[in-house]
Amino acid sequence: MKVGFIGIGAMGAAIVPNLVKAGHEVHVWNRSPEATAGLSGVSVLKSPADAFQLDAVMTILANDDAVREVVISPGLPATARKDCIHIMLATISLPLVEELAKFHADAGIGYVSAPVFGTPNMAEAAQLNVVAAGDEAIIDKVQPLLDAIGQKTWRVGADPTHANVVKIAGNMMITLAIEAMGEATALTESYGVSAATFLDILTNTLFASPSYKRYGGFIASETYDPGFKLTLGLKDVNLALSAAEARGTKLPAAEIVRNGMNLAVDKGWGANDWSILAKIAQSRTGLKGSNGNGNGH
Repeated sequence: MKVGFIGIGAMGAAIVPNLVKAGHEVHVWNRSPEATAGLSGVSVLKSPADAFQLDAVMTILANDDAVREVVISPGLPATARKDCIHIMLATISLPLVEELAKFHADAGIGYVSAPVFGTPNMAEAAQLNVVAAGDEAIIDKVQPLLDAIGQKTWRVGADPTHANVVKIAGNMMITLAIEAMGEATALTESYGVSAATFLDILTNTLFASPSYKRYGGFIASETYDPGFKLTLGLKDVNLALSAAEARGTKLPAAEIVRNGMNLAVDKGWGANDWSILAKIAQSRTGLKGSNGNGNGH
């Protein structure tokens, strides 16, 4: 299959080689052309519009504004090849998903929402979990592309917003896990049990899941080098809160997390991994000093 790929960030750069390995003819475009330099077996497109002249185009852009700038403002679906299928891998707002779905339907172009759960390392190993929604027959046509990048595709219905609300709610749950680990380690350390010891026990027993293990490791070692940036996590929490507001309801725990993330941004930690939220959670308990060490007992 001839496929265009738009958005060569850390995830995009990890995904593209697996499309090539699966035998697809891959053509890439990125707003910063230098990001495509390290990719082999691909052709570099002159514009994103060229990607919409292929069998399928996959986009993974940072946020709503980027999607508007690259896809909507130039009116790309309206100029696309009529049998082209657009697969949106990005985490975007539900109103934008609805707008995109209508835009593509009006243009007669297939649209699939397919956000992914996983890290760049998982993407390199083709171990992402893909959450897909859209017309069943259209998803069937692009399933080989989804198979090339993920370990499983979870189909959640014909409404494209279903995939994105799953992704947004899932990311919100990760932030709540980070908040919980921050508060819990503050408590254990105040009694002399280190975060490393506590999290080693819990992430191998009651909470033996990938997110707890990954972010628990960062919290235990106080290593918050960029993985998934806190500012991107804040964007996703805001998307969850906006989605709840549209239903006339609230997400109280997510409000706590958003407040903590904003405090972390104010401290200049926005570019750190989002697990640095745990430091804010720890400090707000009053059980830990600002240096991250336990107060003892």
